[in-house]
Amino acid sequence: MIRIRFDGRRMPSLSARLSGLPCSPMTLATPAATGTLGPMRRKLFTDDHDMFRTSFRRFVDDVLVPNHLQWESDGIVPRSVFAQAGSNGFLAMAAPEAFGGGGVDDFRYNLIIAEEIAAAGVPGSGLGLTLHNDICLPYFTDLTTDEQKQRWLPGICSGELITAVAMTEPGIGSDLASMRTTAERRGDVYIVNGSKTFITNGINADLVITAVKTDPTERHRGMSLLVLERGMPGFERGRNLEKVGMHAQDTAELFFNDVEVPAANLLGAEGRGFAHLVENLAQERLSIAMAGVASARAIFDETLTYTTDRTAFGQPIGSFQNSRFTLAEMATEIEMAQVFIDRCVEALNDGELTVEEAAMAKWWCTEMHKRVADACVQLHGGYGYMVEYPVARAWVDARITTIYGGTTEIMKEIVGRSLGV
Repeated sequence: MIRIRFDGRRMPSLSARLSGLPCSPMTLATPAATGTLGPMRRKLFTDDHDMFRTSFRRFVDDVLVPNHLQWESDGIVPRSVFAQAGSNGFLAMAAPEAFGGGGVDDFRYNLIIAEEIAAAGVPGSGLGLTLHNDICLPYFTDLTTDEQKQRWLPGICSGELITAVAMTEPGIGSDLASMRTTAERRGDVYIVNGSKTFITNGINADLVITAVKTDPTERHRGMSLLVLERGMPGFERGRNLEKVGMHAQDTAELFFNDVEVPAANLLGAEGRGFAHLVENLAQERLSIAMAGVASARAIFDETLTYTTDRTAFGQPIGSFQNSRFTLAEMATEIEMAQVFIDRCVEALNDGELTVEEAAMAKWWCTEMHKRVADACVQLHGGYGYMVEYPVARAWVDARITTIYGGTTEIMKEIVGRSLGV
């Protein structure tokens, strides 16, 4: 069951009809009644999804929004936020009920979480939750043994165990096969040495899915995945990195100095690490793409209101032809991207989303997000450069999205190779 709280009551299941509870469809799902242009009607969601959205929106409004600026200053979200999310059923929706998960493998719930975090303008405060749900969870549900599931999944579902994935190393960027972090098998343990950088949830994480070389003489076929746990001797965290944007999200360096990792912490098969990563990258990249579209829509809506209210030369600045054309271009691109994202989510649910389709979504939607954020700053004029305005923060937050999860250039390479060129 997905454990959602509505006004303090624990509900039995999302599959049950909850018609008596306060619920309204997604605001963006219905065109404006005035006859003006509005978003296309989306047929992706059911009443259960709308109910989930209402509940998660309340969580965002009550927990994330009031504290977001403080967490931006702190550079980290408190661990208690994960426990709060878990107690309300907002973590590990796809994990089996037996371990405390939702038991519903439906990525539409993940999409709702991404959209509500974006709509509230708190991407840095919410990124850790989406990483935990969208990117890390599949490794623990799909690659784990029964013993590993018993050991890790209950804490992942409750938020007591926070997850991260560590692939990137200093100096190698997208070339994962060149990683230098090694894991030497010695009896029942692996001895891990090396380092990772730019690790989201790096400070908070209790379980770190770590890409290592178990056979340094090989490239892709020499990679394996080990779960390193908080408190293991020799596992050290470096500084919480200072970033241009996403300030509330802890991003860290990790160091491994003769860390003894039990062989029981191997995920999947030894030497199959790269293949396991590839299996999950499509969902990871779709997660980033759908957050990009949701964030673009949120800052566009804010800018549309601003250009309607702000006047110059005796008329709203949005009524000038250049402004109107810019707004029209953004509205069109967001709508086109939304349709593709919705279709990709359906394909993922059906087990049909390809690596190439996810790469298309990731590069185009994040580049569109970046364009929209920049255009919105321009329409705000000088105020768009002031941090107190949401558009300024949205602008710096948007910049990373074309880099993490695979750069735009790598995504284009994936798509290009699929064309036989």
